Amino acid sequence: MITTLSEDTARLRATVDFVREQDSGSLLPLLLPGLTGPELRTLVERCRFAHAALLLFPADERALHATLADAGLRAEETRPSVVVRERLARRHRRALADLDVGILRPAVTGRDGERRTVEVFALTVPPGSGLTDIAAHERRHQHEAHVAFEVADPDPLVLRGLCAAFGRHGAVPDGGGYNPHEDGTVFYFATADDAPAPCRRVELYVPGDHRALLAAHLEEHRVRQPAEALLRLLTGAWTTQALAAFAQLRVADVMDPDKAYDPAELAAGTGADAENLGVLLRYLAMVGVVTPDAAGGGYRLAGPGLLLRTGGAESMRPLALLYGGPFYQSFAALAHTVRTGQVGFEHVFGENHFAHFARDPHLADLFDRSMAAGSRMFDPVPHHPVLVAAAATPGATVVDVAGGTGELLGRILDAHPGLHGTLLERPHVVEAAGAALDAAGHGPRCTLRTGDFADVPAGARVYVLSRVLHDWDDERCREILGHCARAMAADADLLVVERLLPADGSASLATAWDLHMMCNVGGRERTADHYARLFDDAGLTLVSHQPLPLDGSVLHVRRSGTAN
Repeated sequence: MITTLSEDTARLRATVDFVREQDSGSLLPLLLPGLTGPELRTLVERCRFAHAALLLFPADERALHATLADAGLRAEETRPSVVVRERLARRHRRALADLDVGILRPAVTGRDGERRTVEVFALTVPPGSGLTDIAAHERRHQHEAHVAFEVADPDPLVLRGLCAAFGRHGAVPDGGGYNPHEDGTVFYFATADDAPAPCRRVELYVPGDHRALLAAHLEEHRVRQPAEALLRLLTGAWTTQALAAFAQLRVADVMDPDKAYDPAELAAGTGADAENLGVLLRYLAMVGVVTPDAAGGGYRLAGPGLLLRTGGAESMRPLALLYGGPFYQSFAALAHTVRTGQVGFEHVFGENHFAHFARDPHLADLFDRSMAAGSRMFDPVPHHPVLVAAAATPGATVVDVAGGTGELLGRILDAHPGLHGTLLERPHVVEAAGAALDAAGHGPRCTLRTGDFADVPAGARVYVLSRVLHDWDDERCREILGHCARAMAADADLLVVERLLPADGSASLATAWDLHMMCNVGGRERTADHYARLFDDAGLTLVSHQPLPLDGSVLHVRRSGTAN
């Protein structure tokens, strides 16, 4: 044990000397070769050399304090280390419960008078614990040794710029995490092989919760770790079911957003098993649905979790239930769909999803509510120039074709009190639409029509097809558009709300929904050019398209020969 203590003490003393001697201006060029001039000055202004870190292996807390004292450092309170503990568990394939990892930051004053710290990670290795092999490996490879810079201004734009600058000079993402015990976010980088720095790992430490940007950083790291990346992808279905279970149990409904809850508390309010609910909450904390409470323990409801509460204009709970229910079941037949061309939903349930949902009032209601749950996409639509112009025409009517329960039509009528609305839907939907529109005070200005696409009424100023065409193949789309074209006067406008596949193959929700539509509905998402060809086949012309939230778009269409 004396040898081990001496070895750790020597490493710690060398780290203290390093921290005293360096500053941001001298250290950054060593870590990022080629960094000079204005860019170096900008980085020095934005991030301050804060500490150097190493991992020690004391037998207990007393041995740790003795090592610190031997290096001339004052012991401080030891806090749990989240990021390093998880890294060690992954690297050595050990359970988190087996690893007691603490973190201390004793102060060191630099030659320039700046106050810095030595970040000491301590993996407790009791005699006979079976952790000696881990200690030997880590001493040999120094995986956790790094230098750290604290970002002076945690503005997201500044942080993105710093990450980009590191990348330009050969540093690549190497993990990171959010520590709720300190409310700080860590971004790790590995420097270039030819960097003359004393260690190859660099940390950017940012006060506060920056997990949105951290997610992109970690994703870039994961693509460099194929096995881990694949494993995370393979477990994506578990996330779907975890969200669905959280929604089914109505856990969010019993959580006050301003209060932290113990799992046992929530179990009592939801009728769940406390231990198993704790496992679910721990997983959902990892994906940001709830947040561990650093002060008193337990969990708080985070932003995504708020969207899983029952009711409310922005609730997405119906989507969680639908995607974790019938659509989850049908996705098991995705290979069948790809192999045979048959819709997976029809293979699993024996009929298309419209017929299946129509026969089951509960599923029909869930589907209608799930369509409304994505309504944030609609926010800008009522202010489209076509609708603004129509509102200036006395008595103008907007027809929402297959408009569900009237979520979009209601928003349009809210924005333009002079407009009248007509909603065309199937019989089992019209009743629910009427109730919703009446409750919103639109009943006197709204006509409900029961029918199919062939029943699109003539004489309206504006027609709307919202998330309809992606349900169908090209042939059926031409028929639907043909019915609309025949009903439209020469000066009428058609607004089509859909997700557009990017022409350049860039990442988009539309790409995911394209797979979903193929497997569950038999439809597809399309590029703007593809839609333009379908419009042209029906005697219509695409005038323009504008982006909407949630990767949506609104396409403005007119009769051919009348577009301007």
